[in-house]
Amino acid sequence: MIEVKEVSNKKMQKEFLNLPLKMYKDNPYFVPPLYSDEKNIFSPKKNVYFNDCEIVYYNAYKDGKMVGRIGGIIHNAYNKKVNEKRVRFTRFDCIDDVDVAKALFDKVESWAVGKGMEVAHGPLGFSDLEREGLLIEGFDELSTFEEQYNYEYYAKLIEACGYQKEVDWVEYQIDMPKEPLTKIQSISEKVLKKYNLKVVEFKSKKEILDNYADKVLDLLDEAYGDLYGTVPFTDKMRKSLIEQFKLILNKDLIVVVEDENKEVVAFGICLPSLAKAVQKSKGHLTPACIVKILKNVRHPEMMDLALIGVKKDHQNRGINGIVINMIINNAIKMGIKVAETNLNLEENEKVQSQWKFFEHRMHKRRRAYVKRLV
Repeated sequence: MIEVKEVSNKKMQKEFLNLPLKMYKDNPYFVPPLYSDEKNIFSPKKNVYFNDCEIVYYNAYKDGKMVGRIGGIIHNAYNKKVNEKRVRFTRFDCIDDVDVAKALFDKVESWAVGKGMEVAHGPLGFSDLEREGLLIEGFDELSTFEEQYNYEYYAKLIEACGYQKEVDWVEYQIDMPKEPLTKIQSISEKVLKKYNLKVVEFKSKKEILDNYADKVLDLLDEAYGDLYGTVPFTDKMRKSLIEQFKLILNKDLIVVVEDENKEVVAFGICLPSLAKAVQKSKGHLTPACIVKILKNVRHPEMMDLALIGVKKDHQNRGINGIVINMIINNAIKMGIKVAETNLNLEENEKVQSQWKFFEHRMHKRRRAYVKRLV
């Protein structure tokens, strides 16, 4: 017997949070999110998206044992932006049982239709800076800290519930060169001179956060605003993001480019790979985990290419080459050997063309699904 119940108390919240930790306990490729961050999704005070969203979570039980979970998010700001009535399904995990999957999706879809929604899509989080997309290629590759792992059968379950592909993301693993790339170095120097730009030099991480965090987030809003699934930043979101990431930022993996008026026209943010540190602690910030995180931040061997953005009126001028050149040079000095691109939209050829300068391989693919409800 399958029962699907709305998460309504602390015990059920704990079951919801612990299910993936149990399902992927012995999986060498799964990297959990930070447990404390995930716990905050249930808190109206700590979840900065509560004012802009309607949210529901469900647990599925079979013969009394928890076997699946799913969440539903109606993001009002996103729906206003795209002028659609959409619900996002999120945090879907399930045993290999199509009846359990259908029971979970039926609950989210019924809830959404009752709220006037017409389309369901996902898996997506509250914003594109959360984990998004279902893994459909690369099941034998270690996830990064920023992305979610799932078993191969998940696609079969979701498609059996009537969902079809809406967009794909591809991911690349890049081998860092041992020496600066002369071609990119030359492009960078020419573009800096032609447009009278400069790369900002930082003395500390605090200087970056105090003087440039808001400017970078403004540009992030502009540069990424038209991409699939993105939502505009609120003040609460900005504060939360800065608080979440300040521990793991390394100033030498952040690049900011200014024009002659000190306006930020481009930025790049890379993160030291935290996958193995977080994996061992099962997402809990234990003292040992914090020590490993701080060690990786100071002396990373791998990095994740988190975000690169260029102001719209400065795009197609080669300015992204400035950012990439600085990242490469700093990575070489730090001894970083490998980088992960994380998610690139499949049709975004401009972004993917940047990786041709490196030894690289496309090693993962993720998918967002869609289904019309009415």
